[in-house]
Amino acid sequence: MTSANLTARGAATRARIVEAAADLLLAHGVGGTSLDDIRERTGTSKSQLFHYFPGGKSDLVGAIAAFQSGRFIEAQRPWLDTLDSWAAWEGWREAVLAHYAGQPHYGCPVGALAAEVAGNDEALAAELTGHLERWRGYLLAGLVRMRDNGLLRAEADPERLSLVLLAALQGGKLLSQGMRSHEPLAAALDGALAALRSWSVVA
Repeated sequence: MTSANLTARGAATRARIVEAAADLLLAHGVGGTSLDDIRERTGTSKSQLFHYFPGGKSDLVGAIAAFQSGRFIEAQRPWLDTLDSWAAWEGWREAVLAHYAGQPHYGCPVGALAAEVAGNDEALAAELTGHLERWRGYLLAGLVRMRDNGLLRAEADPERLSLVLLAALQGGKLLSQGMRSHEPLAAALDGALAALRSWSVVA
């Protein structure tokens, strides 16, 4: 059930449950978080939880991923909507670091969920991959603009470079989680942007 199918009050309640459960899943993972844990954290009954999430835990995890994805994309604006200059890419880098620095945990919410459900729930895994692809789509569009505007060499491959950027970010977040430091993410982003600049028309 989505917010569009609910009354304003029901949509607000559903959103409250999603937001309250989001950090719980990020801290303990899908496997380490039960519906009872979520009920206790959100102050909801079992019937109420299934009213808003008929598909149970999988439905709730999908809603949390959508929430986290939307929150992260908004945090990258206005840079994410342009990415048509080197200054915009630097602004994007700073926005990414600032957003994650303000989170209570070091892992990437969507990336961590996607990795955990892969091979266990194909439908949910595809949904989570869709959020990552949506995110990559913004990077890809920016790279195409950079090439079309003559800032990247004509032979630059935006598709490949967008994968480099996303892989660096997700890898940086994974190391940040293990090392409990944001330095790996900063280093990964710097490396990815250096690779991007190697395709610059201006040496």
